[in-house]
Amino acid sequence: MSLLFTGRNSSSASRRVSLFQRLLMGIINHIRQALASLGELWRSPLATIMTIGVLGLSITLPSTLYLMVKNTEKVTAGWEDAGEISLYLQANTTAKQAQKLLSGVSAMKNKIDDARLISPDLALEEFETLSGLGDALAYLDANPLPYVLLITPKPEYLRPEAARQLLSELEQQSIVDFGKLDIEWLEKLYAIVSIAKDIVWIVAILLCVSVVLIIGNTIRLNILSQREAIAVMKLVGATDNFIRFPFLYTGFWYGILGGFLAWMLVAFLLWWIQSGVENLAGLYRTSFTISGLDGSALGIILMISITLGLIGSLISVQKHIKEIEPS
Repeated sequence: MSLLFTGRNSSSASRRVSLFQRLLMGIINHIRQALASLGELWRSPLATIMTIGVLGLSITLPSTLYLMVKNTEKVTAGWEDAGEISLYLQANTTAKQAQKLLSGVSAMKNKIDDARLISPDLALEEFETLSGLGDALAYLDANPLPYVLLITPKPEYLRPEAARQLLSELEQQSIVDFGKLDIEWLEKLYAIVSIAKDIVWIVAILLCVSVVLIIGNTIRLNILSQREAIAVMKLVGATDNFIRFPFLYTGFWYGILGGFLAWMLVAFLLWWIQSGVENLAGLYRTSFTISGLDGSALGIILMISITLGLIGSLISVQKHIKEIEPS
């Protein structure tokens, strides 16, 4: 500790400064250091833009992938009919027996979300409409179609293994001829979504680590470039915490500016592919709008980018400032 700071923390001086004044002075000091660190970034625009660009692009890729997976899940949520179970009843089943089975299945509230009965006449009418074979079907002596029970399981029973067990249970009914469920298609669907989620997490973790390393190296170079000034500050009595805060605020500014850049890039990419998504949806005579980029998404992106900036700067500051001592 330098003689310039000797006695500054004496009891008489501490009594003259109230707790409120010390708190206010601390807040003002932090604001001053934050603005000073922002000014340092402004004085080296090229290096600042490159670091912010790397941070923004690194966060853009996993954010965009996450939103695409999220919208894919939104699309597949409308494909729950793929998990619909079709129970084909025996040919000699009467309307009364079919209604009784419908009532029994509908009572399975813990497993069944909805159940409806398709009569042979209605099934034949739908087949005539969809197939365009109305004239040929008119030559049939009798309706060959059986009663069909369409069952929509609860969401927890749409998983492949659970759906298979439910199908096996329903096929044990006495008047059921056989049941049908595209288990294979469901397994492929959930496998693809699961792999996509894993890829997003792997890419996000790798890029977050790279961001921490890049910001840490940038802060390290800033510390080394100010080595002499830091040594002088320590010589006159400045503590490591006092020296540390400007560099931490630099990491904070990198994080918040990189987060805003990432948010704008994600918005641009989603806007760019929206037209293609609309054209694809039009081919299937439906409409779909990519969602997910709202205020909460901005908050999450900023929180992640600021955290990465602070972690990178903190690691670098903790290591290198201690190594600098006045000779």
